Amino acid sequence: MLAAILFDLDGTIVNTDPIHYQAWQQMLASYSIEIDETFYKSRISGRLNPEIVKDILPQLSTAEGQKFADDKEALFRQLASQLQPLSGFAELIAWTDTHQLKRALVTNAPRLNAEFMLEVLGIKEVFHTVILAEDCTAGKPDPAPYQVALNTLKINAENAIALEDSPSGIRAAVAAGIPTIGIASTHNPQILQAVGAFMAIPDFMDLQLWTFLNSLLSTQHSLLSTNY
Repeated sequence: MLAAILFDLDGTIVNTDPIHYQAWQQMLASYSIEIDETFYKSRISGRLNPEIVKDILPQLSTAEGQKFADDKEALFRQLASQLQPLSGFAELIAWTDTHQLKRALVTNAPRLNAEFMLEVLGIKEVFHTVILAEDCTAGKPDPAPYQVALNTLKINAENAIALEDSPSGIRAAVAAGIPTIGIASTHNPQILQAVGAFMAIPDFMDLQLWTFLNSLLSTQHSLLSTNY
């Protein structure tokens, strides 16, 4: 029985990758490091800032690395004042309301970024719970954030669906036992399915998504009717 949909934020609800890419380009240029999209997708996208900084700028102390990451995120927020959700997001939220499903946000985004994006997008009140990686024992690709979300909503993994755009996010949700749909806003659909997504779609208007959701609910209603 479907009881909840669990949403990633960056790249899933809103395509922030072009802005993050721009911010990382500007910040790393001060260290004479030039990055392209391939570098961004393989070394930055979906990872936590401490891991990224340690990987790319190993010469920085912990305090220097934290300041670099904070400055990068402040630049991101400065550049991201005109964010819009992916097509079909409002319709999907309305659909979950109609069918009385719970909604959780599960994100690796730093707290200030998550709060900023929820405010800019006008969706602060949409989620029954917001799970930040920094409040968990580990961030994605570790399943901990999704496990916390399931526990908070008091549901089992098989009663949820996760929506994720990055390989690390998909690995986290799948490792938590949650059927996962890939949102191919930033990565090739084949890559998302290769790491465990059972479906990959460009946005929430995709007919494949709605066919699946409606058939799932139709099956549930039939089972309930049979049981009664």
